[in-house]
Amino acid sequence: MDEKIREALREAYVGEAKAVLRLKMFAEKADQEGYPQIARLFRVIAFSEEIHGKRALRVLKEIKTTEENLAESFESEKTVAEIAYDRFVKMAEQAGDKQALLHFSQSRDVEETHAKLYKQAMNHFMEERQTVYHVCKVCGYVADGVLPEECPVCAAKKEQFTTFDR
Repeated sequence: MDEKIREALREAYVGEAKAVLRLKMFAEKADQEGYPQIARLFRVIAFSEEIHGKRALRVLKEIKTTEENLAESFESEKTVAEIAYDRFVKMAEQAGDKQALLHFSQSRDVEETHAKLYKQAMNHFMEERQTVYHVCKVCGYVADGVLPEECPVCAAKKEQFTTFDR
């Protein structure tokens, strides 16, 4: 594939992925403000943008075997936690921005947990181990199997977790 086309597809994917998250947040805000039809519109367009992003990934041939996808995801989480977020934490510390510092440090800690979960899945790949995951709606921490009384990253109570059992 031509490198310019590959780069354009990557750019399109990143733009679509950003739009999906942004539009989902806009839908939440519209719901909070009592605009259910506008919220629905934001969710519908987010779904459409997600389709565009998926198509770009398919054309790029970014979706590989599950084993390869696990390995790539593990490396990505490790890199984000060890390099990007460490740099972001230092920037926030130097700027004295406590809110950004809290966000970056908690996100880094959660990314490290993601990497551990991927590594564990890679080690047990052939076992098809069944587990229930619990995700903190405040910071994104993922608990494997047992719902904690409080989040080890941000101290949110167990009621702030969403359970994924399928």
